[in-house]
Amino acid sequence: MSTSHSAVFTPTLLLADRLPRALRHDVTVVALGAALVGLFAQVDWHVKGWPVPFTGQTLAVLLVAAAAGSVRAALSMTLYAAAGIAGVPWLAGGAKGWPAYTFGYLVGFIAAAALVGWLAQRGWTSTGLRTLIAMGAGTLVIYAFGVPWLMQAMHSSFGTALATGATPFLVTDTIKVLIAAAVLPDATRWLSNRA
Repeated sequence: MSTSHSAVFTPTLLLADRLPRALRHDVTVVALGAALVGLFAQVDWHVKGWPVPFTGQTLAVLLVAAAAGSVRAALSMTLYAAAGIAGVPWLAGGAKGWPAYTFGYLVGFIAAAALVGWLAQRGWTSTGLRTLIAMGAGTLVIYAFGVPWLMQAMHSSFGTALATGATPFLVTDTIKVLIAAAVLPDATRWLSNRA
């Protein structure tokens, strides 16, 4: 005696399937933003005697902020910092763990991402000049958090921390801001025309 069963496969909905599409999109944007900063952090150059390396991180922070907006960009930087401290080797030069001298800059990334993202949402990356102002403000925010932390970590004066943790980076950070100002308005217009 034979019986035939026609079993119909019904996939089980997973947690990710139950999340609203907008939330899944936001999670993807946050993760990609953190990964981009982690990638740019591998472009680094250490100068002997300086506790803060030259990296591509700040450019990535500014670009992610302009592309993702205030909340998602701040969450991206929070994820980047938390994962790096927890052991993901994507801090500057592949470092991981507690960044004694540069923790303030990581906090500055979060604040700068929130500010630049907020400005971008209000049209501040639509022209080259406005982008320069927004990115310049973001860069200053990074210094505002990074330099005082460095001063405390080095047990130095504010002047010494400024000379070590900000002044050497003014030229390279200006170049990063100029790159962002040159790229963002055209990229935004190009993407808008395809939407």
